[in-house]
Amino acid sequence: MPQPSITEVNTPQSRCRFALAWADITPPVGIYHRMWGAAKHERATGVHRPLRATVAVFAPMERGEPGSLAPSEGERVSVRGPEQLQILLALDHCVLGAVEHEQLVTHVALASSQPKETILVVFSHTHGAGLMGLERASLPGGDLIPGYLRSVAERAAELVSECISQLTLAGIVYGQGSCSLAAHRDFFDEGAKQFVCGFNPGAPADGTVLVARVTDESGRLMATVVNYACHPTTLAWENTLISPDYVGALREVVEQATGAPCLFLQGASGELGPREGYVGDAAVADRNGRQLGFAALSTLTALPAAGARFRYTGPVVSGATLGAWAHEPLPAKGAEHKKLWQLWRWRELLSYRPGQPTAEQVETELKQFQADEATARSAGDAPRAADCRAMAERKRRLLHRLSQLPRGEAFPLQVVLWRMGDGFWLGVQGESYSLLQTELRRRFPGSPIIVASVAADWGASYLPVAKIYGTGIYQESIAVVAAGSLEQLIESIATRIAGAG
Repeated sequence: MPQPSITEVNTPQSRCRFALAWADITPPVGIYHRMWGAAKHERATGVHRPLRATVAVFAPMERGEPGSLAPSEGERVSVRGPEQLQILLALDHCVLGAVEHEQLVTHVALASSQPKETILVVFSHTHGAGLMGLERASLPGGDLIPGYLRSVAERAAELVSECISQLTLAGIVYGQGSCSLAAHRDFFDEGAKQFVCGFNPGAPADGTVLVARVTDESGRLMATVVNYACHPTTLAWENTLISPDYVGALREVVEQATGAPCLFLQGASGELGPREGYVGDAAVADRNGRQLGFAALSTLTALPAAGARFRYTGPVVSGATLGAWAHEPLPAKGAEHKKLWQLWRWRELLSYRPGQPTAEQVETELKQFQADEATARSAGDAPRAADCRAMAERKRRLLHRLSQLPRGEAFPLQVVLWRMGDGFWLGVQGESYSLLQTELRRRFPGSPIIVASVAADWGASYLPVAKIYGTGIYQESIAVVAAGSLEQLIESIATRIAGAG
């Protein structure tokens, strides 16, 4: 006897209230731009593509409907009223420090009259936008940073207010594709006997492209979402232009084809970067973006209309007896399920890594590298001077990061998880290895899980897999939390997803 046949295909969907708006937040030419230790320039000399701030607001179908949360350390048991909103503020920047992030969120909350806890800031993580830290104000072009950050906060607040006033009933349909842009970047240099951060063709990489198409009640396309994990490090130390890296061309490709704004969300890409990267040629970044854009479009094009299922309708006698399928509206029970709304916000306490250097130790090392750079320059040893300059920059960043770490024995990692119908949306602080998304998606194969990492401030640094601690890989060497932290985070998130209704 043949196995029972599957007679319907249900594409994952959500129903919610939604709005999206975006604005140009390109910094002025001449602003401090040095993101890379190896860079020889300080100021941006031009603009490759504009940078964006994009705000997306999500809310349950019914106003004031209570959320469902599982209590944990530092976590509230329920979310009601205006705190039910989830505001996603996506910026075309690499990271922000704790002080800059707090100032941004505080301003946006006050100016838009929204609770601070509803605002989740995420970053495309482009390394071509410049390092916007207030501690850089005294450096060439750094005097432009404070005013620029204020302008970003003001524009973001306007976008949030605009979205709140325009919340619309919407249907979200999810699809999954693949793109080979991302490659593993933990590479062992046999000659130098050390790990370097670069293309490793011998290791697997997660190429999952998760897309979401958002339409209103009339079927009009409101926005698309592309969720992909790959460091925007096409452009590196030789690039002097302000750039969203590959993200700019990705959006251009999708928006030209769809006529609607495209929101890019950076996935868990701790060990993933473009196959071809670390260059100064902006054309390579555009090529990388088009590759991802076409992969996303392929997946978006295959999606059915919101509120529909694909169902077998029976045999049709022709030259052969054919099996006919058709799209039809979801039954009432299925449509109601798409409206489910649950929201979790918490701080996952991750133990600090033992043996962290002290600020005094780092300060001493910084001064030594600065002295060594001066000595090398006096001796005409340009390569040695460049290396010392890069190492001094590394120590300067470490010193700044240590000064902003929360006190105590554990880092309180910010996590936001919200469930809409079939889909889960996750925002996580820090740069997690891709195990975060691959393991969650493996455990819950029937639920699309949008993963936005590099959320909030960068204080959490990297969250590598436990097995690479002690190897000297860059991401592991600067991690501030102990081995096993990523695995703990995965279990915490998985427990909430499993417990969702």
